[in-house]
Amino acid sequence: MCGIVGYIGDKKATPILINGLLSLEYRGYDSAGIAVIQNNEICTFKDKGRVANLQKAPELNNLTSNIGIAHTRWATHGKPSKENSHPHLDNSNNFAVVHNGIIENYNELKEFLSSKGYKFLSETDTEVIPNLIHYYYTNEIFEGDKFLQAVKVATNKLKGSYAIEVISKLHPDRIIVVRKDSPLVIGTKATENFIASDIPAILSYTKDFYLLDDYEYAVVYKDHVQFFDNTLSEHSKPVKNIEWDATSAEKNGYEDYMLKEIYEQPNAILETIGTRLKLGENCCFDDIGITKEYLQKINKIYIVACGTAMHAGLVGKVALEKLTHIPTEVDIASEFRYRDPILNEKTLCIFISQSGETADTIAALKLSKSKGAKTLAISNVVGSSITREADYSIYTHAGPEIAVASTKAYTSQIVLLIILAIYFAENLQSTNSSVLNNLKNDILDLPTKLETVLTETENIKDFAKKVYNETDMYFLGRGTDYAVSMEGSLKLKEISYIHSESYAAGELKHGPIALIENGVTVIGILTNPDLVEKTISNIQEVVSRGAKTLIITNQNITNNNFDFVIDIPETNNLISPILSIVPLQLLAYYISKYKGLDVDKPRNLAKSVTVE
Repeated sequence: MCGIVGYIGDKKATPILINGLLSLEYRGYDSAGIAVIQNNEICTFKDKGRVANLQKAPELNNLTSNIGIAHTRWATHGKPSKENSHPHLDNSNNFAVVHNGIIENYNELKEFLSSKGYKFLSETDTEVIPNLIHYYYTNEIFEGDKFLQAVKVATNKLKGSYAIEVISKLHPDRIIVVRKDSPLVIGTKATENFIASDIPAILSYTKDFYLLDDYEYAVVYKDHVQFFDNTLSEHSKPVKNIEWDATSAEKNGYEDYMLKEIYEQPNAILETIGTRLKLGENCCFDDIGITKEYLQKINKIYIVACGTAMHAGLVGKVALEKLTHIPTEVDIASEFRYRDPILNEKTLCIFISQSGETADTIAALKLSKSKGAKTLAISNVVGSSITREADYSIYTHAGPEIAVASTKAYTSQIVLLIILAIYFAENLQSTNSSVLNNLKNDILDLPTKLETVLTETENIKDFAKKVYNETDMYFLGRGTDYAVSMEGSLKLKEISYIHSESYAAGELKHGPIALIENGVTVIGILTNPDLVEKTISNIQEVVSRGAKTLIITNQNITNNNFDFVIDIPETNNLISPILSIVPLQLLAYYISKYKGLDVDKPRNLAKSVTVE
């Protein structure tokens, strides 16, 4: 999980590379580096820690080169250090490489290169790549573009995932890039081209992009780009115009990206609803072509995702089963792949990934297709890997999400899943139309109700101030409230580093209650009128043992001896998680701020998990 940037054009490369790294720092931030070709030599500058450390190098101001590559790292092989930072060079200093991904057979390749006299200066898997390129460049006879041929032969030896940029002082007019299972885009303009692992890094420079496919090579010059497949046959490629506003990837006056993105949720949901849902009309998913006849053949739906996206899937499962009566399971992508799931042509598999580049989720999708299941991708990024692999693709329209801890992407995913469930139900005629119309009304009211939640935050800040020094917290809920408790617990772990666990409230007495002692904080979510009395009884079990309680609710629960109660607007229970999660997002945020932590870049985490 790393961020890579490249530039070639008629401007100084260094400022563009640094700005790109700053935009991509959410993808990795334990070291950073750049390499440019200056005075017929490759000049590298690397440092441990944030990009800000790299910026302090006074030598950067003297660089006038108009070609370079850059990298911000999330460590996989080798501890964070200057030596392990990218870019990495070959022993002759002729080739420089930055790499996102993991080379699984790097030990074998390292042994081969060592036997040929190559020395290694780092602990990384990446360092084998420039040395392999050098080996084949100097020892093989190629016809045509020798640089491209050497890169192609070297990368064909790699097992694992990679997005790679290569520059060479022997060919100072081009950058060569290739990808497999890791994201890479090329932004283009008349006399300059930009390369990045994620669109927001270069969105301020261009809105026209080439989206690379697996095993596709690109030779990037300042005024044009050549594309080649894995046999090095040249082909053309369409330009994709990305409509994101570049300012949406900026803080716009907010102290942190996470806070900005929490407050963007009303608009993100409004944009995700878009034209798919209108009163008096059936939901519109004409773009995916899933027919009534196909839906009638389905006997199982799987929702497959990781982390926060998986929690959105848990809410989607409830909606799909309730409205369509089709059995639905939610699976963690990394587990789904390896348990030999029962899949066939009567199975629909839905894969959720904010970035569309989550390695485990993409691998699970490929497995499902190989077994004959139909696949549907839900992503926030147009043209991402998962959407190009799936049979069908639909998009949330949350805009760029920069903070590592997902907020607006999560709530947008839930909205889109529930609208999809309504669409299926309308086709199958499996739920009374009046029930669906009432649900549609409630969905259309969500942006306004979210605005209400976001204007009443003082109680959340006050509670955060009382508990930010605690070391353990517990979250309880039943039904969709349990799914919310899981996501609330995850948010707290991610950015505050407080140990927390979530439990189905009815399971409390089957073991977890042993953890409850005087003063422990327990957070309960109560929004389901059919389960509220049962959940109150469960929470009373911790109250009687001295727990301090915070309750998120839209029900009348007065006189229950709870310490703090946060009221949210009432709505259909299927979509109440969209409202009830917001106080928990804010609670995690304010706890982290009171602790003086970096909210947007929590330790050990990166935004887009492109390694397995």
